[in-house]
Amino acid sequence: MTILEAKNIDYYFQDGDQRRFILKNVSVSFDKGRLYSILGRSGSGKTTFLSLISALDTPKEGQILFNGKDIAAIGHEKFRRNDISIVFQSYNLIPYLSAVENVLVPMAITENELPKEKKEVAYNLLSYIGITEDKANRQVNQLSGGEQQRVAIARALAMNGDIILADEPTGNLDEELEQEIVDIFKELAHQHQKCVILVTHSSEIARQADEVLELRKGVLSYYE
Repeated sequence: MTILEAKNIDYYFQDGDQRRFILKNVSVSFDKGRLYSILGRSGSGKTTFLSLISALDTPKEGQILFNGKDIAAIGHEKFRRNDISIVFQSYNLIPYLSAVENVLVPMAITENELPKEKKEVAYNLLSYIGITEDKANRQVNQLSGGEQQRVAIARALAMNGDIILADEPTGNLDEELEQEIVDIFKELAHQHQKCVILVTHSSEIARQADEVLELRKGVLSYYE
C-alpha cells in the first residue's frame, strides 16, 4: 500500500538566468511495511530530498503526497507533527534531559492517539530498542553513541506515525553497532508495518533494504 509519493519533483537554485538543479523530475512511491535505502555521494541531493519528503522544505515544482493527499493541503506542520519522524546522524537529542524525557517530548505535541500512561509507553519503547530502565533515567549525554541513536529511534517511534526517515543513522557508529541499528529498522518495517526510508552513502548498508534507490546528479533511479 503506497503511503508516500513524490511526483515530478524539481528543486533548484536560480543563478542569474541559469537554474542549478539539485533534483530533477524525481518521481517515486513508498509503501508501508518496507525498508527503503537511498544511496548517493555527498552533494548528490539526498539531504535535499529528505527535507522535501519530510516537509522541512518545499519543491520548486511537483508534489509530495501522503495517502494520496498533497502535504501542502494537509499542512506541513501538521504532517511533521503527526505522520513522519526523522532520525538524524547527530541524534539531535536534548542533552540536559534523560533518555525517557527525550522520548516523552514528541508525545506531548502529536495529535495521534496515545495511551494515557505515556511514561510507561516511553520506557517500553526504550526497552524495545535495547535501553534498560537504568539507562533510560540517565541524561543522554552520559550514554554512548550507539545508545543515543537508539534513544533517537525510540523518540521517532513515540509519535506513532507511519513513516520513519533516517539520515545517515549509522554514520557515527562502529560496524557491529551499525548492523544492530539497521536490524532495528528492518524489524520496524517488516513487523510493525512502518515505512522506513534510510539515506546512506554506504552501499553495504543500502543493499540490506527491500528496495535500493540511487541519487546521482539530481536523478533518482533504482540501484543496480
